[in-house]
Order: sequence, then C-alpha cells, then structure tokens
Amino acid sequence: MATIQIFDPALCCSSGVCGVEVDQALVRFAADVDWAKTNGAQLERFNLSQQPMAFAENPTVKAFLERSGAEALPLILVDGEVALAGRYPNRTELGRWAGIGAADAAPAQSACCSGGRCC
Repeated sequence: MATIQIFDPALCCSSGVCGVEVDQALVRFAADVDWAKTNGAQLERFNLSQQPMAFAENPTVKAFLERSGAEALPLILVDGEVALAGRYPNRTELGRWAGIGAADAAPAQSACCSGGRCC
C-alpha cells in the first residue's frame, strides 16, 4: 500500500477544521481522510505552522516551497513523489492512491438518488 503525505499550509489546528469560520473544503477533506484511514490507507498530514521541520527536512517539499511558495500548498506526495499541489484531493483520488476499491471510494448516497437526480 502506498504512503500518502499531505503537507498543509499553516492552519490553526492539525485538520484546519476549527475556529469560527470553517472552510467547507477542509471539512470534506477531513472526512475523506478519516474514511481513507478507516479503509487502511497509510496517510500522514503535516501542518506548516505546527510541524515546520517536516517541510524543511523533506527535499521534495523544500524544493517545492522554494520554487512555488507556501501559497501553493497543500502538497500531496504519494510514495515520496508529487501527486497533487494547490488543492486537496477528493475521495476518489485518495482511494486510487491508497489502493482502496472504487466501490469503497464512492461517498454514501441516499437510496432514492440515481442518475444524478434525487427525490
């Protein structure tokens, strides 16, 4: 199984899901991270404000930051190689990288939803 590393920009807490105005993209991503870990994914997150040495000690991340700056985060590495930058992956991407089956990667839907329409 692949190792997925997420290098977050400076966030107020480890997940970014804190404070008064929470970014819904971070809420969705936190749920997807929990889902991936529950399904066996090897996943680590690093927060620039709380773990700066993880950024400085990783040559790939350090070079990325020198070239693109912290505003280009998040950076996602899969087995040490850049897989995505500038946005958080969706559940399907996490599933593909972690080797989780496609059926497991689909978010739960209501039984009345089909063909893109819901009742």
